[in-house]
Amino acid sequence: MKKILVAALAAMMAVTALTGCGNKATPTTPVTPTTPTKAEIVVPGTPTKGGVLTVSLTASPKNLDPVKYTGTYESQIIQNVGDTLVSYKMDLSEVIPNLAKEWSISEDGKAYTFKLRDDVFFHPGKYQTGRKMVAEDIKYSLERSFKLSAMKRLDMIESVEVVNDYEVIVHLPEPNAVFLTALTNSGNIIVPKEEVEGWGDEFGNHLVGTGPFMMKEFKLDEEAVLVRNEKYWAQVPHLDGVTFKVITDMSQNANALRTGEVDFASGLTGEAVKVIREDANVKLLETPGLHVAYIYFNQVSGPTKDKKVREALIKAVDINELVKGVYQYGEAKPAALPLPPGSWGYDESLVSQVPTYDPAAAKKLLAEAGYADGFKTTLYISNTALRIKMGTILQQYFKTNLNVDLDVQASEWGTFSEIASKGNAEIFAMSWTWYPDPFFFLNKIFASSAIGSLGNGQGYSNPEVDKLLADALIATDQDERATMYKKALKLIVDDLPGIFYANENVTWGISPYVQGVVQRADGSIFLCNTEVNAWKVAK
Repeated sequence: MKKILVAALAAMMAVTALTGCGNKATPTTPVTPTTPTKAEIVVPGTPTKGGVLTVSLTASPKNLDPVKYTGTYESQIIQNVGDTLVSYKMDLSEVIPNLAKEWSISEDGKAYTFKLRDDVFFHPGKYQTGRKMVAEDIKYSLERSFKLSAMKRLDMIESVEVVNDYEVIVHLPEPNAVFLTALTNSGNIIVPKEEVEGWGDEFGNHLVGTGPFMMKEFKLDEEAVLVRNEKYWAQVPHLDGVTFKVITDMSQNANALRTGEVDFASGLTGEAVKVIREDANVKLLETPGLHVAYIYFNQVSGPTKDKKVREALIKAVDINELVKGVYQYGEAKPAALPLPPGSWGYDESLVSQVPTYDPAAAKKLLAEAGYADGFKTTLYISNTALRIKMGTILQQYFKTNLNVDLDVQASEWGTFSEIASKGNAEIFAMSWTWYPDPFFFLNKIFASSAIGSLGNGQGYSNPEVDKLLADALIATDQDERATMYKKALKLIVDDLPGIFYANENVTWGISPYVQGVVQRADGSIFLCNTEVNAWKVAK
C-alpha cells in the first residue's frame, strides 16, 4: 500500500519535471512580501471605496455564456456580472428575493408568480444602451436556459407567461421542490435578447447582465476584466473593478498572493495551502465544502459496464491512502458516498456498504469477470494538479493490484467536459460542488434524464432510482424528501457506479487588505450583492 503511494508520487514528480510549467518557482521559494506584517495593517471600521481586486482562478474559463458554462471557474465570473431572479442567502439557509422582490405559488404547485423590481438596468452593450430590465427579459432568459442549458439547469419548467412589465408567471408541468433553488444558479442569470442575438456564438466573450460588475474584456486562458456598475440596483460596489486572472500552477498562485500580484487566490491546494497557512502576511480561509471528488465508470460500454469489474476497481484502491497522497496538507477528508456530509440527504449508515480496500478479492473478482490478465483502459481528467496527482496514484493501484493499464489523459476543462458529457470516456474523474439539496447531486449525476450532460456522462440508469428521484421532486416536506433520497442513495451505492473518494474544503488565500469577503460552503465567490460588498483597504 505504502509502496504504491510512494511509486505513484515518484512517477508524478518525474512527469512534472519533464513537462515543466514555464515559471519554476515553488511554494517554498523565498519572496519579498510587498505587504506589511499583520500588526502594521490598519483595517478601518468603515469600508473604503476604490481599488481593483485581483482574483486568481486555477483553471481557464471556456465560455461565459450562462447556458453554455459547465464549470465553477466560469460561474465565479458570471455571477458577478449577472443576477438571478432569486438567490440563496450567503449561508445557504434559504432562498431570498433578488431581481424578483416577491413571489407566490399556486395551490397545485405548478405556477410561480414573480413580481419584479422596477429599478434594474442592463449594462450598456453593443446592441442596447443600458435599458431597463422588464418581464420579457425574464421570459427570454429562462426559456433560453430551458432549451439550451448544457447542464439542463431549468429542465423542470414548461413556459413563462408575461403578465405585465413587472410580473411573470412560470409554469411547470408538475410540482417541483427545487425550482426556486435551481433559479439561483448563475446559469440562469437574466440577459438581454439584443446582446445575445447580436453577438451570437460570441456572447459569452461579451457577457452583459444586470450585476454589480460589467464585463470590460475577456481573454481566453488569461483573464476577465470587470468594472464597477454604478447603477447596480442592490448597492453600488465599493470596488472599482475585479480582474479574474488564470493561474493554473499552485506554486505561482501562492507566490502571486504573497507578492501582491493577486489579492485573492481561490481553490488553493497542495503545498500552497501550507505556505499560505504559515505566512503571517496573508490569510487562509478554510471551510468544509459541499463537494465530492469522484471517479466515474462507464455504465454502458467497455469492461466497466460489468458490475464485477467496477467492484474490483473499487477494491483495488485504498481510499485513505489515496486521499493522503492527493491532499497532503489536509485540504480534504476521505469520502465514500456521492453526497457530501453537509447535504441533508446524506446517510452515514451507507458508508459501510461501500467496498473497502482488498487487493486479493479485487483480483478474484476481475478474473471472474473474464479479465484475469487485466485490461487496458483510459482515464480522462482535467489538467489540474489535484486530478493529475490522483490519476497518477490510481494508475499505480490499478497496475499493481489488477494488472490494469490505465492511460491518463489530461486536458483543459473545455475539452475534458466535452469528452465526459458525451459518454466517450471509459473512465473519467472530476468533482461536483453545489447546494445542500440532494437534487443537485443525485438528480444531476444519476438520473436517466441527465444522460448526455456532464453530470451523467457515463450513462448511469436505474428505473427505481429514477422513480425515487422524481417522487422527491414532487414532495413538499423536507423530511419526506430526505427519506426518498436516502433510499435512492442506497440503490446507487449498491450499483457501484464509481469511486467517491474525497470531500474537499473550500480553501481561499486572501490579502489582509481585502475585507468584506464571505466564504460559502459551495465555493461561490460573490463580491457584491444584497448581503455583501467587499472592499480593499488603501495601502
